[in-house]
Amino acid sequence: MLKTISTLLSGCHTDAAVMPPTQLYNEGWMLRLVLHWFRRHPEVSHELMFAEGARWYSEGLLPSQFLPQKRGDRRAESHTHADGIIGHFDVAPGLRSEISLRSDALQCVVIEAKMGSALSRGTKNAPDYDQAARNVGCLVHLVDQARLDATQMDVCAFYVVAPQSQIDAGVFGDLVTKESIKRKVLLRVDQYAGTKKAWYETVFLPTLESIAVATLSWETIFEFIEQHDLSSGYREFYSRCLEFNPVRGTSGANRSHG
Repeated sequence: MLKTISTLLSGCHTDAAVMPPTQLYNEGWMLRLVLHWFRRHPEVSHELMFAEGARWYSEGLLPSQFLPQKRGDRRAESHTHADGIIGHFDVAPGLRSEISLRSDALQCVVIEAKMGSALSRGTKNAPDYDQAARNVGCLVHLVDQARLDATQMDVCAFYVVAPQSQIDAGVFGDLVTKESIKRKVLLRVDQYAGTKKAWYETVFLPTLESIAVATLSWETIFEFIEQHDLSSGYREFYSRCLEFNPVRGTSGANRSHG
């Protein structure tokens, strides 16, 4: 069956396709291929490098400080799907794949991957809580749940990986900054009438100071990989991803339903 699945996927960009090409050629699969390469090359030094004993996972669920407190909670959000996470963590058994950091974790890197789209500008219950702020909010909560001190970790980071052209156009620049994230998380906290202010001041802000926040381009990642692996075919796969995921609008109408 696995061979059949591989055959079906490998032809999805041809005239004989039986499914949309975006089932394979998308940011999710591009990121998985990249993380698989870095996992197999632990000796390299890069933002996506793996610490000793670290693993990676795609589409794991990150916990949130703002999960429902009761049935019908109109302020709440669901868990956040992480496009990728690197570090020392466990994945809950079963279907949900909830992520929890180990008590001895030294690395936690959360990655949001993009091709033609921008970051979502908010959620259904929090229109101004954009995707960068939400990911970092969940990252802080993840660290806090494990009772870890981010200042004692080797790496704690949030990266948006996107096409260089999108980064150069400023599509992510205003959102992928600590100042923007501080403002957006504070707006989210204010929805709770003071009950989460202590968390914001004593947990979120101090932890954020130790978190790296940045954008990385697919192109510079491929350049790095090619310095160590001349036979890699990442750019060919990437070109098909761009072909089937054209740049979309960047207006605030782009919202998540979490």
